[in-house]
Amino acid sequence: MKDSLATVKENKVIAENVYMITLTLPESAQSFHGGQFVNIETGDKSLPLRRPLGVCKTDGHDLSLCYQVKGKGTKKLTEAKAGDKLKVLYPLGNYFNLSGYKKIAVVGGGVGIFPLIAAIRENKDKEIYSYIGFRNKNAVCLLDEFKACKKLTVTTDDGSFGKTGNAVQSFIADVKEIAPDVIISCGPPVMLKALKNSLKSENINIPCLVSLEERMGCGIGACLVCVCKTADGNNARVCKDGPVFDINEVEL
Repeated sequence: MKDSLATVKENKVIAENVYMITLTLPESAQSFHGGQFVNIETGDKSLPLRRPLGVCKTDGHDLSLCYQVKGKGTKKLTEAKAGDKLKVLYPLGNYFNLSGYKKIAVVGGGVGIFPLIAAIRENKDKEIYSYIGFRNKNAVCLLDEFKACKKLTVTTDDGSFGKTGNAVQSFIADVKEIAPDVIISCGPPVMLKALKNSLKSENINIPCLVSLEERMGCGIGACLVCVCKTADGNNARVCKDGPVFDINEVEL
């Protein structure tokens, strides 16, 4: 784990209220994996808590992170411009370990697609089927990153782009035909809960790894802000024990 000063290379809008910030690190970014995240300064000393952002893309020393503007911290982050310096703590959390799997189903919703993109980029030699859902056409972004997939299905809640519906419904409709070895997923809690319930109701016994999104403070397991409930009644720290869990290990 390192706390480094990174240089902003680019910070641009990629969808409605969604940005991608690319940082140049003092060392190679190739050791990052899909599912891991960083804790990044906002650039405002009055906002001391850093923001956890999942790894989306790496290229040499460059690390790209995507974020949705929700509060003061992410709003301030939109003001970062090329050449600015920001402190970044990395790499944090575990990742989607897909070694030993050949056919991968990807189920993502909204800003939850970003860590999934990182996982896809490092597993391009595998057979990947992606099911991605957005609110509407204004939220759609980064579809070029799914070109390596054998199949891509895009849905929107209102039908303004792709199929009408959601990613979970589309995946469940295809799951028997594609017969994946493993499922990876990230998205809002309601989507992950729907996926878990659907797998159970359809009696689908395929390994499923999910990346959880929780509010975080320290990002290293000390503050316990991001605690989630596990299936056995205990607690887990999303930042330290996750953010990637077996879907059956956590309450959703």
